[in-house]
Amino acid sequence: MPNIDSALISEFPEDLDEKYMRRAIELAERAMGFTSPNPLVGAVIVKDGRVIGEGYHRRYGELHAERNALASCKESPEGATIYVSLEPCCHYGKTPPCTEALIEAKVARVVIGSSDPNPLVAGKGVKVLQEHGIKVYGHMLEKECRELNEPFFHFITTGKPLVVLKYAMTLDGKIATRTGESKWITGEIARDKVHRDRMRYASIMVGKGTVIADDPMLTCHIEGGHDPIRVICDSHLTMGVDRKVVQTAKDYRTIIATCTEDLNAAIPYEEMGCEILYLPPAAGIVPDASPHIDLQALVEELGKLKIDSLYIEGGSTIAWSALNARIVNKVQTYIAPKFFGGVAAPSPIGGAGVLHPADCMRLVNSRVSRLGDDYLIEGEVEYCSQE
Repeated sequence: MPNIDSALISEFPEDLDEKYMRRAIELAERAMGFTSPNPLVGAVIVKDGRVIGEGYHRRYGELHAERNALASCKESPEGATIYVSLEPCCHYGKTPPCTEALIEAKVARVVIGSSDPNPLVAGKGVKVLQEHGIKVYGHMLEKECRELNEPFFHFITTGKPLVVLKYAMTLDGKIATRTGESKWITGEIARDKVHRDRMRYASIMVGKGTVIADDPMLTCHIEGGHDPIRVICDSHLTMGVDRKVVQTAKDYRTIIATCTEDLNAAIPYEEMGCEILYLPPAAGIVPDASPHIDLQALVEELGKLKIDSLYIEGGSTIAWSALNARIVNKVQTYIAPKFFGGVAAPSPIGGAGVLHPADCMRLVNSRVSRLGDDYLIEGEVEYCSQE
C-alpha cells in the first residue's frame, strides 16, 4: 500500500494533540454503513487551541469530511490546523477535491491519520498541499485510522470485497443442539456487536439452507442503522418465493447468486424484486454431482457492483465452501461458555474438510475480546500453499 512521504514521519510539534485525531475518528464512525464504497472520514479544525469546526463524510456522494468541517467553522480557518483521518483527496469525483478547499481556506497545517491507497490520491494529496505551502504531518493514530477503513482499503487495492466469516458456537464447538435449535447461543452484548457489523459491512451472505431452516430477514437491528445488501447463494433457485428475504426484496436490496441454466426459474424471484446474479459452477465437481456456485466468481462480480465488503453468516455448509474457495479474508468466532454436547449437533465448519493437518487454514494476527459472558476471537485467514 502506498505510504505518505517518509519525510512526514517526524516528531509532531508539541501543540499537535492526538485527542483531536481521536475526535476525527469518532466523527467518522457516525457514518458507519452509509459511505460505502467510499471511506469513513472525520475532520477537526483547531485554531489557537480551540476547535472551530468539525465534520465527517456523512453519505456516499455527499461532501467529504474536510468540506463539511470548513463549512461548520465558527470563525475564519485561515492559519488553523485540520486533523483528518484520511489523506485529503486531490481529484474530481462526485465532489470537488478537498485539497482545493483547504488551500482556498488558507489552513496552515494538515495532520493526517492514514494515507489513501486509492491510486488517484496515494500521496498526491499530500504533495499538492505541500506545493501550496501547507505543512503536512502524517501517521497520527495510523493503526486506528486504518482499522476504521479496512473494507475500503481492501476493496480499493484488490477490486474485491473484504470477506468476513462469522459464526457463534458453544465451548464444545456446537452451533445448534441436536434438534437444530440455536437461539440463543450468545448473549445480548455479543448479538449487538453482530448487528453493528451488519451495519458496517456492505453486504451479508447466507446459503439456501439457512434461508429454508431459519427464514431470516438479515437486516440490521440497530435503530437508525444501515441494512446490508442481502446475498443468497441458491445454486438451482429452489428456496421458494415465500421466504422473508424474497418477500421483502423490494424494501431491502436482495441479490440471489445462482448457477442454474433454467432462466425461467428466475422469473418469480425477479417479479418479487430480487436481482439474479448468474455465475459459473465451481470447478472440480464430482461427475454427476449437483453443481454449485463458483464463489471466486461471486466475489469478483460483487466487486464489479462496487460492494466493498461481504459478511458471511450462513451455516456450516457455506462456511466450508467459502473457506475451501479461499475467499475468506477474516474470521469472527463468538464463543459462549456453554456445552450442548451431542454427536449429531452441528459444528460451525462442515463440508468434506481437509485430509491432513498440514492442509489446514490458520487464523493469524488474532485477538480476543470479551463481550459480557462471551468471547470473540477474530483474525486473518492464512491458507496453506497450493503447491
